[in-house]
Amino acid sequence: MRTAMMKSIRSSLQKSSSSATILRSYSSDSAPERKVAILGAAGGIGQPLSLLMKLNPLVSSLSLYDIAGTPGVAADVSHINTRSEVVGYMGDENLGKALEGADVVIIPAGVPRKPGMTRDDLFNINAGIVKGLCTAIAKYCPHALVNMISNPVNSTVPIASEVFKKAGTYDEKRLFGVTTLDVVRAKTFYAGKAKVPVAGVNVPVVGGHAGVTILPLFSQATPQANNLSDEEIVALTKRTQDGGTEVVEAKAGKGSATLSMAYAGAIFADACLKGLNGVPDVVECSFVQSTVTQLPFFASKVRLGKNGVEEVLGLGSLSDYEKQGLEALLPELKSSIEKGIKFANQS
Repeated sequence: MRTAMMKSIRSSLQKSSSSATILRSYSSDSAPERKVAILGAAGGIGQPLSLLMKLNPLVSSLSLYDIAGTPGVAADVSHINTRSEVVGYMGDENLGKALEGADVVIIPAGVPRKPGMTRDDLFNINAGIVKGLCTAIAKYCPHALVNMISNPVNSTVPIASEVFKKAGTYDEKRLFGVTTLDVVRAKTFYAGKAKVPVAGVNVPVVGGHAGVTILPLFSQATPQANNLSDEEIVALTKRTQDGGTEVVEAKAGKGSATLSMAYAGAIFADACLKGLNGVPDVVECSFVQSTVTQLPFFASKVRLGKNGVEEVLGLGSLSDYEKQGLEALLPELKSSIEKGIKFANQS
């Protein structure tokens, strides 16, 4: 039973938005050597994310970093009988070693959101953490694909871009804000309301990664459910936007969305690895440098490849409700982006 469960987990990690991609997945026998570093590996997201990445056969080297607690997490995860070799690194003095040679860097580092705390409240603490980590990335693995999970993503991605620009290493194709949890939630909530099997559902989510900046495009959902009323679409949209708050309140002050975020982070990292390895037609939503709108960063569908972003895809046809949502989110997203850029350029 345990072996069957592990196979099931690995199978889910190998899936992406394209069914063709699933059929072309690499096995550990044919996959290239790939190092993945997780910064913040001992935290609430970092620990389950470390477990899920250990189960991914595309990873040959798993580097776990945090300011404390990493040796225990690394020892625990390293006992799992999968391909990757695990090394734990603790403290600022070992950050460089953790990053050297990394192909993908995942950053869940930072403090979690608590009841009554907005994503904006997190800004000053997490922005400083991200700035320091990205300075090290620019030095030790400037060509890695960077997967930003640390909130507020609408600001931390612009911070990272500015840090990399100052270091002369910025490549817009290699920096991603991980918005996959919004997609995961939209799929789950839509499937439940439309009464269709969730495994076959796809829902693009665009915009940003906080509150009203999250815009699920249920008009483009597949399979299309014609039985949903306008009111139900509005309710599904609001629930997707407020999904993080729903979990924070359910945990009654004792945590935020850590397990579902780790799952979403693992799904997106897997897509990045597939792209690096040359698997065709890997498409996921992500918050990236973009010309889709007038804003410098925006989340939409992105085709992933050997250099990271191969193509930023357009929004497609929107319903009137979605057009209204798009107009409504732009000012708030613009403010968050500018706040990140301003922070990064402070001395």
